[in-house]
Amino acid sequence: MSALKRSIKGGETMSIHIEHIASQIKGLTQDSRAVEDGFLFAAFPGEKFDGRDFIERAVEAGASHILAPTGTNAPDGAELIEAENPRLTFAQLACVFYGAQPEIIAAVTGTNGKTSVVSFLDQLWRAAGANSKSLGTLDGKMTTLETTALHKELSHLCAAGTTHLAMEASSHGLDQCRMHGVKVNVAAFTNLSRDHLDYHGDMKSYLEAKAKLFSEVLDAKGTAVLNADIPEFETLKTICEQRGIKVIDYGRSAKYIRLIERSPRARDQVLALGIKDNPYTVDLPLVGEFQAMNALCALGMAIASNEEKTEIYLEALEHIKGAKGRLQTISGHPKGAGIYIDYAHTPDALENVLTALRPHTKGRLTCVFGCGGDRDHGKRPQMGEVASRLADDVIVTDDNPRSEDPAQIRMDILNAAPRATEIAGRAEAITCAIQNLAVGDVLVIAGKGHEQGQIIKDTILPFDDAEEAVKAIKALGKG
Repeated sequence: MSALKRSIKGGETMSIHIEHIASQIKGLTQDSRAVEDGFLFAAFPGEKFDGRDFIERAVEAGASHILAPTGTNAPDGAELIEAENPRLTFAQLACVFYGAQPEIIAAVTGTNGKTSVVSFLDQLWRAAGANSKSLGTLDGKMTTLETTALHKELSHLCAAGTTHLAMEASSHGLDQCRMHGVKVNVAAFTNLSRDHLDYHGDMKSYLEAKAKLFSEVLDAKGTAVLNADIPEFETLKTICEQRGIKVIDYGRSAKYIRLIERSPRARDQVLALGIKDNPYTVDLPLVGEFQAMNALCALGMAIASNEEKTEIYLEALEHIKGAKGRLQTISGHPKGAGIYIDYAHTPDALENVLTALRPHTKGRLTCVFGCGGDRDHGKRPQMGEVASRLADDVIVTDDNPRSEDPAQIRMDILNAAPRATEIAGRAEAITCAIQNLAVGDVLVIAGKGHEQGQIIKDTILPFDDAEEAVKAIKALGKG
């Protein structure tokens, strides 16, 4: 077969090409090892590999079409499709190929709170009788699935009768166009703080990636739910207004869902709200202002999907459960000390958690945490400073060191936390902290949350912060 070649550019012509190509292929993938006869192979540069290096292997495996950046050499035996933005074209092809999606899709982005918001929204929808599912970090996969896996999952969910889907949208996924082609009706933004600068380079690029959810992905007839209390609010609001997208804001400065007053209690908090100027009081069974903000974000997204069920959503907030690994309570300490597991792995998230737990601490507040290897080095001293400033006792340990020297990661943190204790083994650090707790003390084990493993070099070892805490408590009981 002689080499064939076509180019895809923007506009109506592009849509026609997408439909035609999708009807010709039997499957599509960006992994040359998954290519089967009649598949389209997407070959574009990645962080570690360049897909164009595997075109020949894909053709040998039976690929009938190759999607690649403009300027790629045409392969023998398959049709080459050149695209100015091949990742975008790939997402649009996946959308057409897999077809059906749930009727209502709500996506949330932001540095912190995505998983909690998705969990809360799923619970609110279920309380209102919707056939709802959630998709994101707690599924044990990446925050936003790879393009083909994502669209395949959307199709399966739809076939199973799912009408409402709450999902996380990561900055990586948005930057790599994985969310493009997903028919998002409701999109939300929680907050922005330092994270993933090893990938994005700077905060401006980080925000631009997340803003694509509103400038490119969200349907123009959809609704944006925005945190009115963050510096990025006006920028995001302007993006939405320019596209004619309705905006629901939430927070202390908001007009739609306004947090008038928050009253913390031992294990929960009371929220005085103004929703479109109508007063409401909610007994929220969660601690911390950041959890209150996550709950209001989820409320805004639920209202955006069906405003007529606002009263049901408000009532459901009083029975909401926290997501696994998000201020997850570990009970049973013989002295009644409070123990919490939290995913906080950024300076802002750690500050939020420690600030949230201080009002519930009658004795000493202890923090056990580390930082991940092969990630943004700059946040390590920032997290050390936050922990030292807000906790009474700090233990610096290992997180997921990956290919880096764990001792160097700990030193990067300790340079800004000179009074902290260093304990290399995470299990030992957790045990030590729990052994030293007294009546009225509170411990937060931060950084890994729901994760079931610890990444050391190229190996993932079984590890669960909650399980280790339970083991340490049981050992105390035996002692």
